Amino acid sequence: MKLKLLALIVLGLSTQILFAQNQLKIIKAKSTQVDNDLLRNAWTIVPETNPDVYSTSAKKVTFYTDIDSISFDISPKQQYDFVILLNGKDTARTRIVWEPSKLDILKQGQEYNYSDNRDISKFSYQSQDNPNLVRIRKDLKLDSIAGTGNELSQIFNLLHWVHNLIKHDGNSDNPTLKNAIDLIKVCKAENRGVNCRMLATILNECYLSMGIKSRYITCMPKETDFDDCHVINMVYSTELKKWIWIDPSFDAYVMDDKGNLLGIQEVRLRLIQGLPLVLNADANWNRTSLQTKEYYLEYYMAKNLYRLETPLVSEYDTETWRKGKEVSYVELLPLDGIEQTPQKKEEVNKKTGAKFINYKTNNPDLFWAKPE
Repeated sequence: MKLKLLALIVLGLSTQILFAQNQLKIIKAKSTQVDNDLLRNAWTIVPETNPDVYSTSAKKVTFYTDIDSISFDISPKQQYDFVILLNGKDTARTRIVWEPSKLDILKQGQEYNYSDNRDISKFSYQSQDNPNLVRIRKDLKLDSIAGTGNELSQIFNLLHWVHNLIKHDGNSDNPTLKNAIDLIKVCKAENRGVNCRMLATILNECYLSMGIKSRYITCMPKETDFDDCHVINMVYSTELKKWIWIDPSFDAYVMDDKGNLLGIQEVRLRLIQGLPLVLNADANWNRTSLQTKEYYLEYYMAKNLYRLETPLVSEYDTETWRKGKEVSYVELLPLDGIEQTPQKKEEVNKKTGAKFINYKTNNPDLFWAKPE
C-alpha cells in the first residue's frame, strides 16, 4: 500500500509540473539570436540554462525571434517565465526580472564633496613643441586634416578623421606600443581595429600635437568588478571656455536642447536631473549603425558615468608600459561610491615594471579644472 501511495504522489507531482509547464507561454525560434525593443541580438538563447534570466528596468519588454515574438508588461515585484522552442526540439525556459535602471543607479551618485581638498597634483598637458608630438603632427599630416577653420571645426575634423580611419573593436588586444603613430600603423598592417581606450589615446595625442588641451576619460559603472566600461575624450575649447564631450568610438558629441555643446560633467548632471540632451544625428558605430540618445546616453553612458578616471599628465605614449615608467591616475567618485579609500595607492606591475599611482577625489572642481 505504501509503495502504491508513493507512486500516486510522484505521479501527481509530475502531472502538476507538466501542467505548470504547459501553462507557460511558448514562442518559436530557428536562430539563437533574439532582439528586444532596444537592441538587435540583445539576447542569446541558451537551452542548457534553466531558467535563463533576463534583467530589465523597462516597463514593457518584447522579445523578437526570427519567426515569433512575445511581450510582457513588467512590474518590479514580479517575474515572468516563458519558453522559447528552438528548432522545434530544444526548450529554453526564460525568465524576465526587473532591476533598477542604469539611470536610477546613476541618480544615487549625485552627491559630491566640493570641499574635498585631499592632496592631488594639478593636471598638466604636454606642450605641442614636444618632439614626439611634433612628429605626430607632421607624419599624420594633421594640419591638413584639421583644416584652417576655427578651433571647434578643427576639433570635429580630427574627431571624424580618427573615427573613420580606425574601426572600433572592443574585443581586440591592445598593441604593445600605445601611441598614435604606432597604433595607426599596426591597425593598417594587420587590418584590425582597437578598443575605445586606444581610439581615445590616438585622438588625445592628435589634439595635444595641435596645441588643443585634451584628456582621455575612463567612464566606469558603480561596481568595482565589471566587464565593460567606456573611454572618451574631454577636450577644452578656448572659444567656449569649457570642456566638451568627444567620443571617437561613436563619432559622438552632446548638446543641450538649444544646441550648446556640453562637457562630460554637464551631460552627467543633466541625465540625473532629467534635462534635455541631444546627441549628434550622425553618431554611429563603425559607420554601420546609428546611435540613439536613448541607448547611447540614457542606457550605455548612464551606466558608465558613475565613476570617472583620467591620467594626471596628458602626454604622448602614456600607456606604453616599460620598467621605470610612472603613471598617475585620478578617479572622481561620488559620495555613494563603493571604494572611497585608500585616497592614494601605489603599486608596481611585476610583469612590466611600470609604477602606478592612483588618487581618489570626491571634488569635481578639482577633476574638471580648466587648463592653465
